[in-house]
Amino acid sequence: MLTPALRARILSATRRKPSDGSTHWSCRKLASALGVSKDAVHRVWQEAGLKPHRLERYMASDDPDFESKAADILGLYLHPPQHAAVFCVDEKTAIQALDRLDPVLPLSPGRAERHGFEYYRHGTLSLYAALNTATGRVHGKTAARHTSREFVSFLNEVLALCPPRQQVHIILDNLSAHKTQAVHDFLRQHPRVRFHFTPTYSSWLNQVEIWFAKIERDVIARGIFTSVSDLARKLRRYINAYSAHAQPIQWKYSDPTRRIRSNELTATGH
Repeated sequence: MLTPALRARILSATRRKPSDGSTHWSCRKLASALGVSKDAVHRVWQEAGLKPHRLERYMASDDPDFESKAADILGLYLHPPQHAAVFCVDEKTAIQALDRLDPVLPLSPGRAERHGFEYYRHGTLSLYAALNTATGRVHGKTAARHTSREFVSFLNEVLALCPPRQQVHIILDNLSAHKTQAVHDFLRQHPRVRFHFTPTYSSWLNQVEIWFAKIERDVIARGIFTSVSDLARKLRRYINAYSAHAQPIQWKYSDPTRRIRSNELTATGH
């Protein structure tokens, strides 16, 4: 019988490390250590919402202006300036064009698609992407190298998507290539463009990172690419198909308990 005392005992033991040097408890291991049934442990864990096998990682921002920078970016998502365009911009670097040496065994009933372990590297490329927060559409550009010059060239492509006098707000991270003299010259030549930098270690505030995770999952991770040009062609095909049916990302922050505080440092968990 699960008495309050037994529940407390199981919960207390769960929060302590196992004595055998392992990092966390399994249901059976804890049950054996406490001399109770695994069903009792499972039930207490389920009731308490404990999942010792799960691990979530976070990165705490050390930016002293975290709150103001985050509020600025969230404001662009929730209440964008009237008649202005808002783009989330970033680059995914060193995407490998991997070609499998062994044939792919297709999906079949009761069996997952199988890839051989060996592959051939044809080279890499970078993907620049600008997500329009109002429409969800993505403008992308592939490049052989990841340089400030390529970045400025991409910004000019983004500007070409907008009416000549429209104000353009660009959300981006603190990469050094985003702060070179060439970039400063671009901003001076285009006063209608304003940059909004995410706080340090907080690139998750940039909506295009959500889209990068999607293209990684849908195209890159399991893709087979016979050359760098083949990789670029398949990335562009995906971008065009995605943008044809794109919808804006519904951004919200609904769980204020997911805050990470360390001394005077404040950051947002993700």
